Amino acid sequence: MNTPDQSPLGKNAAYQSQYAPELLFPIPRQQKREELGLSGTLPFFGVDIWNAYELSWLNMRGKPQVAIATFSAPADSPNIVESKSFKLYLNSFNQTRLANTDALLALLREDLSNAFGAPVHVALTTPDAFGSLRMGEFEGTLLDRLDVEIDAYVPAPHLLTANHEDAPVEETLVSHLLKSNCLVTGQPDWGTVQIHYVGPQIDQEGLLKYLIGFREHNEFHEQCVERIFMDVLRQCKPTKLAVYARYTRRGGLDINPWRANFSTGKPPNLRTARQ
Repeated sequence: MNTPDQSPLGKNAAYQSQYAPELLFPIPRQQKREELGLSGTLPFFGVDIWNAYELSWLNMRGKPQVAIATFSAPADSPNIVESKSFKLYLNSFNQTRLANTDALLALLREDLSNAFGAPVHVALTTPDAFGSLRMGEFEGTLLDRLDVEIDAYVPAPHLLTANHEDAPVEETLVSHLLKSNCLVTGQPDWGTVQIHYVGPQIDQEGLLKYLIGFREHNEFHEQCVERIFMDVLRQCKPTKLAVYARYTRRGGLDINPWRANFSTGKPPNLRTARQ
């Protein structure tokens, strides 16, 4: 069973430029989910959306090709893939000759599905379609407008409260102040988070303080989003909840986890200004 400290993170790694699927380093999700008290049927579904902006390979005549790739891994897959290993794997295509984009897609789908332990959807945007890509920002009420005083920078679920006396509400709340750190290296990860819910109205000041509390917390992107989801669900007891975070890229990759307990359709993959 792979653990984060066994991954390539924080270690010198030779960049292989010939196809090497063995570089992918899967890590079981359950190890961190047990910390959240999760076993058996998950209280959410979702997807991890990865965007790769540094994907290149050679055609059969040796001419470089480039594309932007999007990978969607289901939240109920057994594994995540450590991001540095993902980058090293993608770089292994740099000097690899392939007949066409279909050949590339077939390898990516097979290798990543094997690593995540579930079918992974892969899409390529080639240069002729770069102009069609759009940017956008999360819609919702901006929590960052609140002038809060912070004296602790670790996740504190007790800060999450809701008004259970009045009628339920439906609202969407957004913050650009999400920051956590890599579980292994401690390097900073920057993100924007959107929380949509139906239920007792959540105290916005407490929610903002809670989100800022991740600032010195060491955990992978996917794990942070699941922690936010479970803490809000348990403390505030909404009947419907969706948490979506978009993190800035590292090594040409951004990771965007989404978790929900009601059907909303797959969230849009719109790159934010900071991404």
